[in-house]
Amino acid sequence: MKKVILMVSIISRMFSLAAQQTDYSRYPVYNGNDLGLTYSKVKSVFKIWSPVAEKAQLLLYSDGVSGSANRQVSMKKSTGGTWVATINGNLAGTFYTFRVQIKGVWSNEVADPYAKSCGANGQRAMVADIGKTNPEGWVADKSPVFKNKTDAVIYELHVRDASISPSSGIRNKGKFIGLTEVGTKNAGGASTGISHLKELGVTHIHLLPVFDFRSVDETASAASYNWGYDPLNYNIPEGSYATNPYDGLTRIKEFKKLVQAFHANGMRVVMDVVYNHTALTERSNFNQLVPGYYYRHTKDGKFSDATACGNETASERPMFRKFMIESMKYWVQEYHIDGFRVDLMGVHDIETMNQLSKELHKIKPDILLYGEGWTAGASPLPDSLRAIKANAHKLDRIAVFSDDIRDGIKGSVFVHDEKGFASGQPGTDESIRFGITAACRHSQVDYTKINYSKAPYAVQPYQTITYCECHDNHTLWDKLAISAKSATAEERQRMHQLALSIVLTSQGISFLHAGTEFLRDKKGVENSYNSPDTINAIDWDLKTKNKEVFEYVKTLIKMRKEHPAFRMADATSIKENISFLDMGTPGFIVYEINGAAVGDKWKTIRVYLNGSSEKRRIKLLGSWKQFIHNYKAAPFNDEDMPVPGLLKSVEMNPYSCTILYQE
Repeated sequence: MKKVILMVSIISRMFSLAAQQTDYSRYPVYNGNDLGLTYSKVKSVFKIWSPVAEKAQLLLYSDGVSGSANRQVSMKKSTGGTWVATINGNLAGTFYTFRVQIKGVWSNEVADPYAKSCGANGQRAMVADIGKTNPEGWVADKSPVFKNKTDAVIYELHVRDASISPSSGIRNKGKFIGLTEVGTKNAGGASTGISHLKELGVTHIHLLPVFDFRSVDETASAASYNWGYDPLNYNIPEGSYATNPYDGLTRIKEFKKLVQAFHANGMRVVMDVVYNHTALTERSNFNQLVPGYYYRHTKDGKFSDATACGNETASERPMFRKFMIESMKYWVQEYHIDGFRVDLMGVHDIETMNQLSKELHKIKPDILLYGEGWTAGASPLPDSLRAIKANAHKLDRIAVFSDDIRDGIKGSVFVHDEKGFASGQPGTDESIRFGITAACRHSQVDYTKINYSKAPYAVQPYQTITYCECHDNHTLWDKLAISAKSATAEERQRMHQLALSIVLTSQGISFLHAGTEFLRDKKGVENSYNSPDTINAIDWDLKTKNKEVFEYVKTLIKMRKEHPAFRMADATSIKENISFLDMGTPGFIVYEINGAAVGDKWKTIRVYLNGSSEKRRIKLLGSWKQFIHNYKAAPFNDEDMPVPGLLKSVEMNPYSCTILYQE
């Protein structure tokens, strides 16, 4: 055992020294668009990029999981550092891997990095006639109409979470096609699944990773759980979400059915993509073919780790930049994907992100692109070159998440018992104003008092994702249970509704976490990436239990979609048409929107956000109508609302939102 450990240590050190001395800029760049497999019924052409290889082999299998290769084919060296093998005949259904010889040593067999289909657990790629995977009517599939990026109301959803609970009423639990089932209901008769999402009114469904990831055993009868941020095969749908993971065509067809179903029900589909790191490092598909090239390294030659996942990819290198662009273009063209959320986008370089945006907008001008403008650790790539939040103004039609408004609303995600504006924390008002104006420059925002950013970073509002909760960290309901534990359940519900009120009335692109519209919890678990279904599954019975909250959120979404004043498309409109009223009271934000100036049928809009434990009464001048008053929405009962136009004052409950307007 000691000898094995010593040998591993020696090999690791040799690799580190080699990486430290390698000049990857001298590697040839292949400019063709045919890496991987080019299939036809007459022949299949296999091509890999491995400029350092002395020999290369293609291995063919009849089974995607077991058995030995029934054929080994020597590949021929070609242009730009590539190796090619051509096999005549129809190979559809055949599985394959590659291996290369470098300095006299053969690498491990790996699946094709460019593979479009594979067997169970993604260990072997599969030769596939992708044309056979199109569901009926696929050619006619079209994305719903989408004009301005700020029109988006994004809903972040995990495929398994959506249907695995018995309360979902969905037959194909945990599967892609489970989200194609319409008319499903919970025990109380409320809609679930895709029908619920249509009823809620969101525009974009952001799916947590649906590419082939490593952590879940697709062959197990009872699949384990994972969010899927450990990519194995970037261009293939995940097999555990398919009804048959062994057949490489099934997962493709069923994911297409999911996309088709959402489009038919008026919603677009966003993919959560993870190009910043790979599940494996030394043994990854990339590294076995071209050691070191696809990753960044520290000065001593070790793998750098700005992702906290063991490695970080080198997007600035031509062949990985090329891979990212071709991969994302493939998902748009083959699967009709409408947008991408880029995981730890701050790891990637600005130039690559802008090239991606340019190419994707050529294919789909209304595509939605956004990402996390930060990293999980230090990177050797300078901050000035990375797609971090502070550089959002340098990004081309790409948005970043605003952690400023997120933590301003509910308190820091890193300090669990810290409160935010919605739960009564003093000193958070300015961070909320910053979020209301979508991180764009506004003369009434004091940037010295913002929690994180001390200057506006967005040039336009479509560069900001406005949110207070996502799959990471505690759900909003759990966060409030911890930080406002002395509050009653009714008070926490008001805080929860106030938090979502801020998100859905602020400028920028609205983003909601699945289930927040009916107070979803995860039993206090903060990082549920591999927790069981008992923690992660959406409990659809909560929709019945918390119907009042659901109806309120639905009303806010409808209001946002019908009133352009809440989703202005440019920063000048925000600067000129939003004015904050100085109430002289901390924890109480009031602002006015000139709706007429931005084409809204509401001439003037007044939004009141009371983040304190005290009631507030405000005298009014002029004629005002109420749309939202203390979470009650129009039309009101007579006892709730005086005759429209005769309001002389309005009283706001603690932790509440009120919206008035003039026609």
